Amino acid sequence: MIEELRISSLGVIDASTLELGPGFTAVTGETGAGKTMVVTALSLLLGGRADSGAVRVGAKQARVEGVIRADRVAGLAAAVEEAGGEVEDDLVVLARNVSAEGRSRAYVGGAGVPVATLTRVAEPLVAVHGQSDQHRLLKAATQRSALDVYGGEAVAGPLARYTALHERLVATERALAEVVATARERAREADLLRFGVEEVEAVAPQPGEDRELAGEEARLGHADTLRTAAEQAREALSSDQGAPDALTVVAAARGLLEGVREHDAAAGELADRVAEVTYLLSDLAADVASYAAGIDTDPARLAGVSERRAALVALTRKYGDSIDEVLAWAARASERLLELDGTDETIGRLSTERTALRAELAEVGAALTSARRAAAVRLGTAVSDELTLLAMPDAVVTVDVRTKSVDPPVDADHPPADALLVDGAWLRMHGQGLDEVELLLAANTGSEPRPLHKGASGGELSRVMLAVEVCLADTHPVPTFVFDEVDAGVGGAAAVEIGRRLAALAEHAQVLVVTHLPQVAAFADRHVVVRKSSDGSVTSSGLTTLDDAGREQELSRMLAGLAGSDSALAHARELLEMARTD
Repeated sequence: MIEELRISSLGVIDASTLELGPGFTAVTGETGAGKTMVVTALSLLLGGRADSGAVRVGAKQARVEGVIRADRVAGLAAAVEEAGGEVEDDLVVLARNVSAEGRSRAYVGGAGVPVATLTRVAEPLVAVHGQSDQHRLLKAATQRSALDVYGGEAVAGPLARYTALHERLVATERALAEVVATARERAREADLLRFGVEEVEAVAPQPGEDRELAGEEARLGHADTLRTAAEQAREALSSDQGAPDALTVVAAARGLLEGVREHDAAAGELADRVAEVTYLLSDLAADVASYAAGIDTDPARLAGVSERRAALVALTRKYGDSIDEVLAWAARASERLLELDGTDETIGRLSTERTALRAELAEVGAALTSARRAAAVRLGTAVSDELTLLAMPDAVVTVDVRTKSVDPPVDADHPPADALLVDGAWLRMHGQGLDEVELLLAANTGSEPRPLHKGASGGELSRVMLAVEVCLADTHPVPTFVFDEVDAGVGGAAAVEIGRRLAALAEHAQVLVVTHLPQVAAFADRHVVVRKSSDGSVTSSGLTTLDDAGREQELSRMLAGLAGSDSALAHARELLEMARTD
């Protein structure tokens, strides 16, 4: 429940505080005084679109705060804490700032939050209904949604199953259509991949083989040069011809140092190191000789290596920069081939899945239709009963739930996406079921039920909307209802009955009504007037809660269109007395 609403710099309202409580609060005022700014403020608190044009001229920003009693709304405290806000003394403050540049900031329990979070927290708190809702009520989707809400779990269960199945069917049919449409392209892709994989398999390269063969080809191609260099190097290290070589020179150096070892220990250490060099040179000379002896000059092997390398290069031109990349491509291509070669199996599997989904969808859709029709009878009766209380005693509302037949498809195995076979009949289906829902109104005894947009006047439509809302409130109650001039087009006895019904609704919920009818305002537990004041250049409005005398004066103004009328004042007192004793 909203305990207090604070508004600053919003439209013509400079700064005002509206203290609310349980029961029925009426908001009245002269045309242009800013009554609808109260509804605009509540819309902002609910996460509605921020409009910089609503910021008061000359102000940097508009601000709206709502003080909400959290202990009367299940789950509100937890939602506030989840958003990072705090609940103090069972009260939580929701706030919204809108700058003159159009920037918007939202707050929940003192914590800055995204507007979406404010919407999620505040949405269960208030149901706002204005004159625009009359037009929404004329839409088929709105009427179907109202019926589904009224139907409760009996409708919600099959509806949830239906929507989930329908989403799966749409996805399956999309996938099937894509596979069928691309079958030719997939076949061409498979042929190309198969050719490439077979080409790689025919060569059968090994990881790193291209690098190894490149080295071997270089050795075989320069075998004579390599052998000559190796033999000359071995001769320089250790000569077989008695020519001066490295070993001889090093041996001489060792002998000289060994000769003076006894005179200086450092000379002995140097001699030992030269001895190590001697051993290394001897081993190195043997390795070089072995290398020279092992060099192969086989022309046949060279030709075989060159031929193999040419085959590998042909692969790397097409499938990768190296043999390792070629092998990786072949592995990916083989996996893709398995997928492409399974096109027929994929088509068969998706077709089978589509058939099963359609059969299940037909069953669930029929159950949803049955549940909706049962709820439609109850809702029609309930709304008609409400209209009796709203001065339309002869009005009958019928909620028509019907399915639409379509021509049987030429190919029953490939039906259109929006056609479904249900109990032997082809019906039109959509994402919310098989049904078209329409509210029909017979305003007078003996008249034919007609759609609301054809059979209801503005005043009658207002009362139908209020009746529907009252019926839905019993199913999904919210703490606060806000009605913005839903009594437009209504007057006389009908206005009195609307006031009575709003007062009855206020026995179970907080009701805030912006109205221009004194017959409605008279039934309020609390009466707030929006008054304009002007300093000659800037007009501002304030909210004032009226006492009994103030209510009489305001109602008389609403009755007569001017203040100070004795007859209007007497009529106002009569209205208030009638409302108190009703």
